[in-house]
Amino acid sequence: MKVGFARVSTQEQDLSIQLKQLKDFGCEKIFNGKQSGVSIKNDEKLRELIEFIREGDEVIVTRLDRLGRSLKSILDTIDNIHKKKATLNIIDGSLNTGNDNPFSTAMINLCGVFAQLERDLIKSRTAEGREAAKAKGKHLGRMPALSEKQSQELFKAKESGESISSLARTYNVSRATVHRTLKKVKKQP
Repeated sequence: MKVGFARVSTQEQDLSIQLKQLKDFGCEKIFNGKQSGVSIKNDEKLRELIEFIREGDEVIVTRLDRLGRSLKSILDTIDNIHKKKATLNIIDGSLNTGNDNPFSTAMINLCGVFAQLERDLIKSRTAEGREAAKAKGKHLGRMPALSEKQSQELFKAKESGESISSLARTYNVSRATVHRTLKKVKKQP
């Protein structure tokens, strides 16, 4: 039986292209999800796949990095597939572990190394971009719930006797946000 595995890293990405390729390749069952290759959810999906496959099955993926983002996780998954006496076939033809020879083993390791390299390069570029943005004074992360002016107004209202709950309703924020804002404004010089 041909069993497919499709994965995209974020909710915004589209699985449909991979699913179509796997169906066109003859997959009778397809495991898929929208999760990072390094996430626990990906490990769970791979575990479901491994539990499902039987001796003689062929696991199909569109690209090797769909199995994971680290060399270790990719090689572990391939090893688990082989322990079930199944094989792995990558649609683009770059790898078919049904061909049990030294060249195939070398290709598995080489493809895994390049998947890990790609992941490391992405992390490095992301970190560089973050540092460049910080150096330019750009705000990273979630925007504050209240502007600086609103924070000052909230503080003055609290000093005038307004309750935390009343302030939360007035500014449409949680009570925790009111407490954090008061603490932050109090620390300012």
